[in-house]
Amino acid sequence: MLQSLDSKEKKKILEFHWSLKHRSEEKMAWSAVSSAVTTIGTLLTKEAISLWGVEDQVDSLQEELKFMQSFLEDADSRQGESETIRLWVSEIRELAYDAEDVVEAFALKIGSRRKGGFSNTIKRSACILNEGWELCKTKSEIEKIKARISNLTRQLQTYGVKQLRGGEEASSSSQARLELRRSYPHIIENNIVGLKNEIEELVSVLLNDKSSKHQLASICGMGGLGKTTLAKKVYHHDQVRACFDHRAWVYVSQQCQRRNVWRDILAGLVSSNEEVSKLSTDQELTAKLFNLLKEKRCLVILDDIWSVEAWDSLKAAFPMAGDMRSKILLTSRNKEVASYADRKGYLLELKCLNEEDSWKLFQKKAFPYGDSSDYKVDANMEELGKDMVKRCAGLPLAIIVLGGILATKNNSLLEWRKVSANVKLYLKSGKAQGPEDVLALSYDDLPPYLRPCFLYLSHFPEDYEILADRLIQLWVAEGIVSSKQEEGDERQIAEDVAEGYLLELAERCMIQVRERDIATLKMSSFQMHDLMRDVCLSKAKQEKFLYIADQSTIGRVSSRVSVHKFIRLQCIKSPRLRSLLFFEKFISDEEIENIFLSYDANRSHNLRNLFLGLLIFCVFYTKLRGIWKYMFNNFNFLRVLDYERGGEAGCKLPNDIGKLIHLRFLRLRGLAFLSLKLPSSLGNLRCLQTLDLRIESGIFVKFAHVPNVLWRMQQLRHLYLPEECSPETKLKLGTLRNLQTLVNFNTKSCYVKDLINMTNIRELEIRGPFNIEDFNREELDKNPPIIQSKYLHSLSIINYEGRIDPRHLAHLLLSCENISKLSLDVEIKRLPEYRYLSSNLAYIKLRRCELEEDPMSRLEKLPNLRILEFHERAIIGKEMFCSAQGFPKLESLSLTDLNNLEEWMVGEGAMPSLQRLEIRSCKQLKKLPDGLSFIATLQELKIRWMPNTFEDRVKEGGEDFCKVQHVPSIVFQDCS
Repeated sequence: MLQSLDSKEKKKILEFHWSLKHRSEEKMAWSAVSSAVTTIGTLLTKEAISLWGVEDQVDSLQEELKFMQSFLEDADSRQGESETIRLWVSEIRELAYDAEDVVEAFALKIGSRRKGGFSNTIKRSACILNEGWELCKTKSEIEKIKARISNLTRQLQTYGVKQLRGGEEASSSSQARLELRRSYPHIIENNIVGLKNEIEELVSVLLNDKSSKHQLASICGMGGLGKTTLAKKVYHHDQVRACFDHRAWVYVSQQCQRRNVWRDILAGLVSSNEEVSKLSTDQELTAKLFNLLKEKRCLVILDDIWSVEAWDSLKAAFPMAGDMRSKILLTSRNKEVASYADRKGYLLELKCLNEEDSWKLFQKKAFPYGDSSDYKVDANMEELGKDMVKRCAGLPLAIIVLGGILATKNNSLLEWRKVSANVKLYLKSGKAQGPEDVLALSYDDLPPYLRPCFLYLSHFPEDYEILADRLIQLWVAEGIVSSKQEEGDERQIAEDVAEGYLLELAERCMIQVRERDIATLKMSSFQMHDLMRDVCLSKAKQEKFLYIADQSTIGRVSSRVSVHKFIRLQCIKSPRLRSLLFFEKFISDEEIENIFLSYDANRSHNLRNLFLGLLIFCVFYTKLRGIWKYMFNNFNFLRVLDYERGGEAGCKLPNDIGKLIHLRFLRLRGLAFLSLKLPSSLGNLRCLQTLDLRIESGIFVKFAHVPNVLWRMQQLRHLYLPEECSPETKLKLGTLRNLQTLVNFNTKSCYVKDLINMTNIRELEIRGPFNIEDFNREELDKNPPIIQSKYLHSLSIINYEGRIDPRHLAHLLLSCENISKLSLDVEIKRLPEYRYLSSNLAYIKLRRCELEEDPMSRLEKLPNLRILEFHERAIIGKEMFCSAQGFPKLESLSLTDLNNLEEWMVGEGAMPSLQRLEIRSCKQLKKLPDGLSFIATLQELKIRWMPNTFEDRVKEGGEDFCKVQHVPSIVFQDCS
């Protein structure tokens, strides 16, 4: 697909690659310094009383950090020169972390004592000496950090690193990168595989001048797929050359300079450069280009355009509205650019090659005489070659590079075996521009704010499905993403900013979307391609961004650790550890087996052996407790502690967890403690933003005892309570005004009135009985609204302990004006009236509601409902009717376990947008409704766990087949 590089070009790229490979470490330092400056600034303005006595030192420290930050931009372009500068940049990051830790620790330890008025002053008198000692200690630590900053800044200046602000000087390495990636239309690749259909299709689109439907065509895909190659083939196609009066090829790049782009286009379209040089202003350039494109039939190719902002800056010169004989073809790694530039435009997304085409392309490069009819590949070499080609994952550029490597081995089977044995290492090395190096160009061109976001993905194991919400919470917790000021007084919260960043990574094809939210269609989970993950791991290791724990000892330099394999926590020696994610158990399965090896369950009737078994059991849990205590006493600067693996976790959570005062993210999901009594020291974690306490029920207890200390965590944004909280202690949550997510809220252990104060709540899941305190049953309108948040978009109620008062439910729904997602798994008997349901509802799921009346008459009026699901006794009536014109936007309908349903009627014109219909285990349903025959949009019908008689009616030749014969896909499963 792509032409291999000659030796000079390869040498040039390798030299350039060495200068680039450390550039992004500066961006990590910039991010760390920015986070420290922001945190310290927030404490200075909002926690002034907490910093009394050290505020001058803290203010001075902030200024020193800002001053040091001004040198980082020039360091960006200098890291390739010296290992010394790279080490300095790394030290800058650690300095920023230390500064943030020291100031925040003082504010947290002393600040709480200084608040609370006279009564708290009396309590403070006992520890006033300790406070004085903390004051002196903090001042000393700040002065030491300032001295380190001054010394480092002086060294940078001595070395010639300049103080820059806002990009005063362009980086020479940046210009070098642009030159290397610049495309030239006259260089045509000869090795083309798998693009014949795409070439023909694009040519057809560009030549079609009967309609203005496709004025703009786009080729999108990740780096190395051949976008530029395809564009060149189209650009030089005989029919294209004959059809267009003028053609112009322009390389845009991430650093889009619009005047240069306009000039280059005009230079390609007109024969006289002198004519172009006379156009001195932007207005003259755009007017000339606009008229030329409108009057003549021109083809303009914009190669490598990166952002919608770049398109916005260029579009004034393109007559996109109305009839235009000219065509525009752009290539981009960002699909959003294409859809933004022209919603009606033609979009071609390039995919990786299949195995057959991958092998064809490889042969073209690895065997110089492979096209000869009498040339045959050695069977052993073919086996080795195909195995290595699989490693390239269909990426054309990677395949070509691999083929080029092996072409130099003189068809030596021994040499091929050596390469095969080390193919991954070989491709990573500086000896070849392998897939990691090719994909690294996408990373090197990321804007600074996206680089740490991308590197953070290296935390996760290979082929791991990453939950978008969890990742966003981690980004925010570590200060990698923060809120953003919008126009006016509005601020975009950090989670929304992070969601935009995640979407941008997807648009750049650096992550692969796995699942989308059924209601909002937002990304809910994703994965990384193996090759892209290799790039991520390589960059993260190179920049000391994190350490993957799979060895015996972890260096002191690591600030982030991700545990993918079992290791002993005592091996982690980093004193400034900020992030610890577990994807493996604390104790290996082998260790568990050894602990219990001497215990024979078959002899448990013997009292002595029973005692021995209990003793071993206690030893096991004591060992686990020791692991927890080690963690809490040695990793005092942790911001993130994430444990997701289920299994035993010890007798109980130690009180020492309260020492982790810097924690922003604590996740203990799936852990099983022998005692579910959580320590009151949790209240010390006042910086927590995410708290996930969905721990497993213990052996002897059912309820989790959560202390009433959560109200102290006023920075909480996401709270996941245990499924079963002890009703003995009522939790006060009214102070949690920043809360966005609240899961497992239960009126037995929480107060409904506290929901009123949660003005930022976005997702609410209520589990258990829902009873409103002091509810006025006589005059419903006099009850205050429960939800005051205009942001709530998802509401879920789950209750297995009887029915919910429909008046309470109606009152709750009345205050949920903007929800788009509603899930009710509770007995209610009667659905609230239509006026209580939000017109924004896009997804409704009903289960065990036991509705006696047909709910369709109310639900079909919802103007935006797209997905409707009925499950397990949602309806207990015998009839269901969808009237004409009802459900105008419904796309998916599921009927499951509606055992009483006998007749379903659909009027002509109902559900005009329905695409998917599933009928499962509705044993009494006699036939399909006649109205389905009028739904032309229906694409898929699934019939599962239905009687054979029903299946026979729907199959071809059956009585109901005529109603669905227009449906492309009809699937029957497990009918009997």
